[in-house]
Amino acid sequence: MTKDNFSRYSRQIFIEEIGLEGQKKIMDSKVLVIGAGGLGSPVIQYLAAAGVGTLGVVDFDEVELHNLNRQIIHTESRVRLSKVKSAATFVKELNHQVIFKGIEEKINDENVEEILSRYNVIIDGSDNFSTRYLVNDTCVNLKKTLVYGSILGFSGQVAVFNHCGSKNLRDIFPEPPFDENIPDCDSLGVLGALPGIIGSMMALQTLKIIAGLPVKVNQLTLVDTLAWHFQTIDF
Repeated sequence: MTKDNFSRYSRQIFIEEIGLEGQKKIMDSKVLVIGAGGLGSPVIQYLAAAGVGTLGVVDFDEVELHNLNRQIIHTESRVRLSKVKSAATFVKELNHQVIFKGIEEKINDENVEEILSRYNVIIDGSDNFSTRYLVNDTCVNLKKTLVYGSILGFSGQVAVFNHCGSKNLRDIFPEPPFDENIPDCDSLGVLGALPGIIGSMMALQTLKIIAGLPVKVNQLTLVDTLAWHFQTIDF
């Protein structure tokens, strides 16, 4: 731990449950974020700020103007740039010590295992059911911890799956819905601060996992920011 590192991360190190050992674990960790959009943006922001050693980001999309109300790591000057390259610029400017691994691919059956196998913790910020279930099933096969989040309108969900033998996505939602008319953010919208809340919760759970702190498993947290109601469901 260099003097500069201690100074940079001192407010984390001062937390009794983190300390020097916890910070070293954070700096040695390898985390993969799937999606550099609404959820991925705050996750990337806070993990890079915390000093995660290697931060992988998978996304095949480009920054669009309508993304900017919620995808806070992107800027007007980077519209039409790939989200991975935009995320790389953000991370480099925030914390040059973080090793950024950009993967400009769409997760599919052919590449998912190779990509996920390189990381300790997987964070799912994707926006479609096929990717969510593919990532979940691969994490189960590879015995990888999966931090899950989803958002719509004023509501969000957060869970930690497959952690130290805990249950996974299929234990609460056995099969993905096949109705093509299921509403999503593109059709119903999302208020920009909501992914900031849910993404921050996902980032916090990830840092606790890395530091070896206890996290709730076999539990889904439901967040309704319109009624300001938080509920947990055990499964």
